Amino acid sequence: MDRRGSVVTRANSIGSTSASSVPNTAECMTDNDCSPTADDEDSDYRQEAYKESCKDRRRRAHTQAEQKRRDAIKKGYDDLQTIVPTCLQQDFSIGSQKLSKAIVLQKTIDYIQFLHKEKKKQEEEVSTLRKDVMALKIMKSNYEQIVKAHQNNPHEGKGQVSDQVKFGVFKSIMDSLFQSFNASISVTSFQELSACVFSWIEEHCKPQTLREIVIGILHQLKNRIY
Repeated sequence: MDRRGSVVTRANSIGSTSASSVPNTAECMTDNDCSPTADDEDSDYRQEAYKESCKDRRRRAHTQAEQKRRDAIKKGYDDLQTIVPTCLQQDFSIGSQKLSKAIVLQKTIDYIQFLHKEKKKQEEEVSTLRKDVMALKIMKSNYEQIVKAHQNNPHEGKGQVSDQVKFGVFKSIMDSLFQSFNASISVTSFQELSACVFSWIEEHCKPQTLREIVIGILHQLKNRIY
């Protein structure tokens, strides 16, 4: 074999080797379609992890909301114990134990009812005071009219009787009645006192008797004045 034939034979050998080493493209595409790749497995893992993270977030949010609700209720009961005076008073029946929620609510209800009663009582007192103020205003208006009338007619009413004289007449009448009362009433027992009072009224408090007493006192007063 000459040199040219040796070169041709070696080239053919290399070409056949190269052809046998090249993979079948169709077979590779078929295999890729049938079996999962590493990217697909990573995608499934990420989806599962995302689902788990969503569940964890919802669980944490629910737990936080529930804790806030419980804290708000606890704060409400603590505020009630601070505001309601009866909750601050020591209850010897339970000693130093902490007040239960039921006791706090009952004491709060009782205190609210007490406040309603006090409010009603104060409203009645305010209504009474308003009536008193109205009566005082009417009296003031009447006195102002009397004063005005007296200023317009200064000579009118000079012969009027003073309050001191009226009190003297009343005192004289009562003194006269007390003298007869003291002489007729016995205080040995309540039964005897009752019987004596009725007897005294029938004897000394007749209209004619009272009229004579008053006429006599007025005559005495007239002689003193004039």
